Amino acid sequence: MHLARFPRLHFAHLPTPLEPMENLSRLLGGPNLWVKRDDCTGLAGGGNKTRKLEFLMADAGAAGADVIITQGAVQSNHARQTAAISAKLGYECHLLLENRTSSEDPDFLNNGNVLLDEMFGAHLAEFSSGTDMYAEMSKLADILAGEGGRKPYIIPGGGSNTVGALGYVNAALELVAQCNEQGLKVDHIVHATGSTGTQAGLVTGLTAIHAGIDVLGISVRAEREAQEENVYRLATETAEKIGSANALSRKHVVANSDYVGAGYGLPTDGMIEALELTARHEGILLDPVYSGKGMAGLIDLIRKGEFNDNDNIVFIHTGGAQALPGYRSVFGNRGS
Repeated sequence: MHLARFPRLHFAHLPTPLEPMENLSRLLGGPNLWVKRDDCTGLAGGGNKTRKLEFLMADAGAAGADVIITQGAVQSNHARQTAAISAKLGYECHLLLENRTSSEDPDFLNNGNVLLDEMFGAHLAEFSSGTDMYAEMSKLADILAGEGGRKPYIIPGGGSNTVGALGYVNAALELVAQCNEQGLKVDHIVHATGSTGTQAGLVTGLTAIHAGIDVLGISVRAEREAQEENVYRLATETAEKIGSANALSRKHVVANSDYVGAGYGLPTDGMIEALELTARHEGILLDPVYSGKGMAGLIDLIRKGEFNDNDNIVFIHTGGAQALPGYRSVFGNRGS
């Protein structure tokens, strides 16, 4: 597979570490847990969107863009990383933020990723839950294009299209290379799945090289059937883009939506426990929206005996700890 055929910039800190989580493995009584540290990609504190943005920002440059538009939730990790790379590359950046939780907590609305978005000089616009965010981006793009011939480039939420998914096709190749180097036979990959680009890219890359590794996405928003269909649709399009459509089938896309809780971005007891266990036993910070619920799902499935004790499981840490100050009311004053 020759991904150099596609335009790409290089600003991520790659390869990200692949580390054992020995303490958490012992605590849970097996299986063997590993973590792929995509919270260490470097850009604006790191996160999985950095991989996608290497391809997306190259595409923006090839299109002659001079302004970047994207959207996400209020505490969007994708928005933070997009704002950061826009600042570095000299693009004006507009972030359209949807309050999907309808929270009025000042920390949630002004701290965490929102504070960082402002530090990177992005233009922020807030919208209520349920807004058609793609329509709002298109509307803004039309306005900007009419102002002196600006050339806006729209990045979908989460950077999740066939261009962005290439970042996780590449991550799949990187992970398998690390496992081969370490002599590590991986049985399962588990991660939080939302806007679908990470899971679609992983599944596409792994099937293209016939890695034989199962991928389980723990959904943070959609019901299982909708999430799987959305992932499969993007994976199919991405596989066609790289010329590996024949390797991919519907059975390769599996999501579990049992850990969403009351809704996207809303805390659950399992998420809180997962953050505290990972922090206190591995010194690793997860986030409340994505990786926290992903780890909550993994921990619960281990406790239910869904994996063999000797399995090797790699958890993809998609980043997002920068959002924690926005959830101070959830984690503050919890004692020891």
